[in-house]
Amino acid sequence: MEKKINRNLVLVASCFVVLCVGSLYAWSVFAGPMAEHLSALSGRQIASLAVVFTVANAVGPITMISGGAINDRLGPRMVLLVGALLFGFGMIGAGFAKTVAALIVCYGLGCGLGNGMIYGTVVSNAVKFFPDKSGFVGGLTTACYGGSSILIPPVANMLMQRMPVTSAFKVLGGVMMVILCASAFVIQKAPDAAPVKGGSTQKDYTWREMIRDRRFVLMLLTLCCGAFAGMMFISQAAVIARNMMGFTAAKAAAVVSLLALFNTLGRLAAGSLSDRFGAVGTMRATFAASLLAGLLLYLSGEGKEILFYLGLALTGFSFGSIMGIYPGFTSAQFGRKNNSVNYGIMFIGFALAGLFGPSLMNTLLGATGRYQPAFLVSAALAAVGELLLALLKKTK
Repeated sequence: MEKKINRNLVLVASCFVVLCVGSLYAWSVFAGPMAEHLSALSGRQIASLAVVFTVANAVGPITMISGGAINDRLGPRMVLLVGALLFGFGMIGAGFAKTVAALIVCYGLGCGLGNGMIYGTVVSNAVKFFPDKSGFVGGLTTACYGGSSILIPPVANMLMQRMPVTSAFKVLGGVMMVILCASAFVIQKAPDAAPVKGGSTQKDYTWREMIRDRRFVLMLLTLCCGAFAGMMFISQAAVIARNMMGFTAAKAAAVVSLLALFNTLGRLAAGSLSDRFGAVGTMRATFAASLLAGLLLYLSGEGKEILFYLGLALTGFSFGSIMGIYPGFTSAQFGRKNNSVNYGIMFIGFALAGLFGPSLMNTLLGATGRYQPAFLVSAALAAVGELLLALLKKTK
């Protein structure tokens, strides 16, 4: 007789897991102190460590896809254990790094690959457990992932007030590795055929079948458009607030927290709304909000703080909404059975946004000396997202 799995316990453990690995996006808290540490060691000024975060973000889809394949066949435990070791030792190793190259290997590759392996597996496995509430569960788990960038920075700052940044890396890495490994023994593989309220997709697509389907490219591009503004802004929020708005360092730090808060709220709200009103309809409203956000930010500047804060809130909420909807949306379109792999491949759209969003902003800033043109581009991409959704609705 098959042992009954407590899906609520699995969901709670999954939330703890993504809360830990979401700390990858708190990199900006460590970047400044780590640059100072490496500058002192090398005897020369290290201006930026942005490349570390770029590498960590770029390599995630690699293990997200491979880990998803293992999860779909063998279940999540081994995937989570391997991912936990990659992430934990990557963070601990960063505490021993004495060069930028070592930091790229430890944090960029170690944490980035571990993050990709764990995130995709945990989110898609949790969604499989709740076919009747896939939008809500996708939103909740991704909200915990996004919420990590709210909770981890104050913890990291508290540690760095009491110890060197290198020691803070080691402490956080050790604690997170323990939590991740313990959670791996709680999280179990979701059954392939759980009861579904309201019907389910008629077919479980393999990844090969999915990428040949006409909906795939439309969905991947839609995800890229939906994540573009968020990734562009998140990577440089504090710098934008200081240089474009004239904010103090403390006020700029609050902007980062506010953006993370609305990102998290968007994931929670949109996941539930998609269960009630449908994913496509919810995303169309989201893209409309994102378009408005781009225009508000384009019009903002020193002395126009209300426009800036409104644009900031809508950007974070819209970005979070898309990320909260997509795990369940991918499952609904291409089936639950192979969703770990399928969602991992779909996540390439997010990686493209993370690659081109920040670089486009820097290019336009260099060419014009202003941030505002990049916000016009984000508004235009939101309009493209609306068009893609209209095409997707007609494509069966």
